[in-house]
Amino acid sequence: MGEVVQVAIVDHRNDMNPNENGYSIDLSAHMAECDANYLRVMKLFPKLRERTASAFAVCLNGRRAQVSVEVAERSRYTTVIRLHQSPEAPWGANPAFRVRLYHDARCAEVIEYQCAKHFNAVYPYPNAGMRQRDEKAQVNRLLGEFLAFCLRHGANARKPLLAME
Repeated sequence: MGEVVQVAIVDHRNDMNPNENGYSIDLSAHMAECDANYLRVMKLFPKLRERTASAFAVCLNGRRAQVSVEVAERSRYTTVIRLHQSPEAPWGANPAFRVRLYHDARCAEVIEYQCAKHFNAVYPYPNAGMRQRDEKAQVNRLLGEFLAFCLRHGANARKPLLAME
C-alpha cells in the first residue's frame, strides 16, 4: 500500500520515422491530392487518351497565355504528359510539369517540375539539394492549384476566354 509508482512517458514517434526532423508524409492526403489532380487533368483534356497534344488559353490580369499538354509516353495503364504554360510570364518562370497519370488507379503524380526530378516522399532537412521536407507533397499541391486555376479561367473552342477578376 503506500508504494510510489513512477511512470515514464516516452515519445516513440521519431523511433518509427527515419527522418530525424519528425516529418512523415500524410499518405491519405497525398493520394487524395493525386486523385483530384487526375480528375482535373481529364476535365481539361478529355481526349487525352486519343490525342497526343492539346492546348487552351488562360487570362491573368489581361495577359493571355497558353497552357499546353503533350503526351510524352503512353502505355496500357499509364500516360506521362508534359504540361506547360507559355509565353514566359513577366514575374517569373512559367509552370512546367511532367505528370504520370495512372489510369487504373485514377491518380496523377508529378514526376518532374521545372527540370527537378525524382521527388522523395520525405527529405531530411537541411539536405544537399535544399529540398523541403515535404517537397513531393508541395509539387503535387502546386499542380492541383495550377489545374484548378486553369479550370476556372481557361478557354477552349467551346467556351469563351474568361478574364480573371
